[in-house]
Amino acid sequence: MENKELLDLVTSRANSWLEGNYDADVKAEVKKLLDSSDKSELIESFYKDLEFGTGGLRGIMGVGSNRMNKYTVGAATQGLSNYLLKEFSALPQIKVVISYDCRNNSRKFAQIVADVFTANGIKVYLFENLRPTPEVSFAIRKLGCQSGVMLTASHNPKEYNGYKAYWADGAQVTPPHDANIITEVNKVTAADIKFNGNPSLVEKLGEDMDTQFIDAVRSVLLSPESVKRHGNIGIVYTPIHGTGGQLVPKALKAYGFTNIIHVPEQDVVSGDFPTVVSPNPEEPAAMAMAVQKGIETGAELVFATDPDADRFGAGVRDDNGDFILLNGNQTMIILIYYLVTRWRELGKLTGSEYTVRTIVTSELTQIISEKNGVEMFECFTGFKWVATVMRELEGKRKYIGGGEESYGFLAVDFIRDKDSVSAAALFAEIAAWCKDNGRTIYQMLQDIYVEYGFSKEKGISVVKKGITGAQEIQAMMDKFRHNPLKEIAGSKVITVKDYIPLESKDITTGTITKMDMPTTSNVLQYITEDRTKVSIRPSGTEPKIKFYIEIHGKLASRADFAKVDADADKKIEQICKDLGI
Repeated sequence: MENKELLDLVTSRANSWLEGNYDADVKAEVKKLLDSSDKSELIESFYKDLEFGTGGLRGIMGVGSNRMNKYTVGAATQGLSNYLLKEFSALPQIKVVISYDCRNNSRKFAQIVADVFTANGIKVYLFENLRPTPEVSFAIRKLGCQSGVMLTASHNPKEYNGYKAYWADGAQVTPPHDANIITEVNKVTAADIKFNGNPSLVEKLGEDMDTQFIDAVRSVLLSPESVKRHGNIGIVYTPIHGTGGQLVPKALKAYGFTNIIHVPEQDVVSGDFPTVVSPNPEEPAAMAMAVQKGIETGAELVFATDPDADRFGAGVRDDNGDFILLNGNQTMIILIYYLVTRWRELGKLTGSEYTVRTIVTSELTQIISEKNGVEMFECFTGFKWVATVMRELEGKRKYIGGGEESYGFLAVDFIRDKDSVSAAALFAEIAAWCKDNGRTIYQMLQDIYVEYGFSKEKGISVVKKGITGAQEIQAMMDKFRHNPLKEIAGSKVITVKDYIPLESKDITTGTITKMDMPTTSNVLQYITEDRTKVSIRPSGTEPKIKFYIEIHGKLASRADFAKVDADADKKIEQICKDLGI
C-alpha cells in the first residue's frame, strides 16, 4: 500500500471516530493525532483493527482501532456476550469470571468488561483485587461458569494490555468457538456496545476462592516427608510487580516451606514495572534483583513469575555455588522427570497416564516420558492446545503434567492454563527430594542428560514493530518457506515440516506425508541428520518472529558436562549464522 493511500485510509478511519459514538476525551485524543505533523502514531493507531484473535486481544494502550481502549475491550466483550447468549440460550443464567493483573488500566478494563457482561444479563464473578490467570481458570471450573476473561498482557512491556478469553472448561477458547466469537466481535460497532452495567449481577471473589485454590494445589504434593526434612530451604521469590505475590508465597507455605525470601522492591504492585525493562522471567535482567538477593541471603533457589503469574522462571546453584538461570525447556525437563519418576516410585502408574508438550518444546521430555511408560502427546504452541488434549482425554486417561518452552507448565488437572503457582511449589518440592537423594537440582539435570541423552535448546526472538515490522516478518517466513535451508551447522536437512498445509516432506525421497493436527498454524520446522531441529514462527501476541533451536548429543558423565555444553553453544552460534539471525 502506497504511503498516500495508507494515510488516506487511516485519516478516514480516525475521522469516523470523531463522528461516531465515542466519548469526548477520546475524540480529543484522536483530533491530536490527526493534527500532528508526525503521522506515524496516527497510522499505527488506525491502520487496522486490533484483532480479536484465537486467544483474545493484546496491544498497546491508547485511542484508535488498533489499540487497547474502552471501545476495543467493549466490542470484544459485546461480541463474546452475543455468542454466549446464543450458545447457552437454554441456561437460566449464564455466568462468567473476571480477573485482572497489575497493568495500568487493567482494573478499569475489568470493570468495563463486567459492565458489558451484566448489561447483557450475564452474571459476573469479579475478583475483588488482582489475581493470577490460573485462578481464573480454576474459578471457572469451580463455579460452573460458561466463560471468563483475564485482563493482562502477560509478559509484554508496560505500554501493552490484553484480554484473554476462556471457555467453560477453564481453557482459553479453541475451535470452533474462537472463530465463531471472532465473527460476532467483528459485527459489533461502538453504538452496539452496552456499557451500562447491572451491579446486582456482580458477585465479588476473594480469599475464599484463594483458599480453595491453594488447597487444590497442595493435593499435588508427592514427597511430603522430603519437604518436612528440608522445608527450610532458602527460596527467593519475586512476582516482578505482578499478581504472583497474591498466591505463590501462600502455596509454598502450604507445602511446608518456611524460608521464603522476598525482593521488597518487586513486591510493589505496579503497571510501570519500575525495576525492570521487561517483566518477563525469560529475560535474565528481570531476575537480576532476585539473584542478587539469593547471593546476599545464601538462598538455594530463585523463583520469578510474570505479571499474571502463569509463567514460572527458576534459578538454581551450580557446583561452584553460582546461580544458573534455567531456560523453559530445562525447567520442563526437570518437572516432567520428577513427576513420572515419583509416580512410578509410588506405584501410581497404571498405563493410562500421559504428558503433553508443544511442537517447539524439547523432545527430551518425550524421551523421558516414554521410557517410563508414559505417553506424551504433541500439540501446537499455546497452552490452549495442551488444554485441548486434556479435554479430549478427560475421564479416559490421567494427566500427569505438560507444558511449553516459554516458561509455562501445568502439573494439575483442575486448571486448564499454565500455572506458576503449582509449578513453583512443585519445583521447591523437587529441591527437597533431591536433598534426600544426595544431589542438587543442577546435578539431577546433568544425570538426566546422562541417562536420557543430552539436549540443548535456545529460543531467539527478532522484534519487528508496527506495520513495516509485520511485513518484514511475513517476508522472512516466505523466504524460509519457499527457499528452504539445505544444511544447518554442517548437517543435511532431511525433513521439512510446514504446518500451514500440514505437510512433512522427506527431502531425501521427496515423499510428502500429511500431519494429523486439529488445525493449521504458521510454523516451519527443519530437522537435520544429526537430529538438530529448528522451528520458525511469528508470535501470535507480540511483534516478533521466533526461532527455536534444539540440538542433541551424548553426555557420558557429569564430569563431561562443561565441555559438552560449551560445544553445544558453539554449534548454536553456527546455526544462528546459517539462519541469518
